[in-house]
Amino acid sequence: MIVANYLYHAYPNENEGRLTRMRATLVRQEALGKIATDLQLSRCLILSTGELKSGGHHRESILADTVEAIIGAIYIDSGDLNLLTDIVLKWYVPYLDHIEPTDQLKDPKSRLQEYLQARKKPLPVYEVVDIQGDAPHQHFKVECLIDGLSKIHGEGSSRRFAEQAAAAEILKLLEQ
Repeated sequence: MIVANYLYHAYPNENEGRLTRMRATLVRQEALGKIATDLQLSRCLILSTGELKSGGHHRESILADTVEAIIGAIYIDSGDLNLLTDIVLKWYVPYLDHIEPTDQLKDPKSRLQEYLQARKKPLPVYEVVDIQGDAPHQHFKVECLIDGLSKIHGEGSSRRFAEQAAAAEILKLLEQ
């Protein structure tokens, strides 16, 4: 809510779709993980032995969850939305001035889907073709099929990341 309100006032002439993508970029796991790193929160975490062994102090999902928990705790303890807004916006200062209201903020799967829909083409089909390792350290290989193109593969630490990688590769081919 804080980030959305900031963007609404900072970019009064932007359309709703672009503001939504800007907000999503700022509140996604990657951005929250960067904030946690900036605040050196990993030094404050108490983790299980298993998480310690697997590098949990540096896992983006844990760092992002930590930032969200701190935001919630500040609000619950203070009950002061203005105080919370001041704190959160200070954390975001390094990122707020560099965000651009551009379509490139869309993830590759969304951009690929829009590209195909604009040309009245069938949507891509994603299929997991390989999973290596044990949770939470799995590596996924995904195959993406689009009419008229050979199968394109993407890899990542989650199914979602692998699908995004495959979509990004297809976009490179289509936009050449």
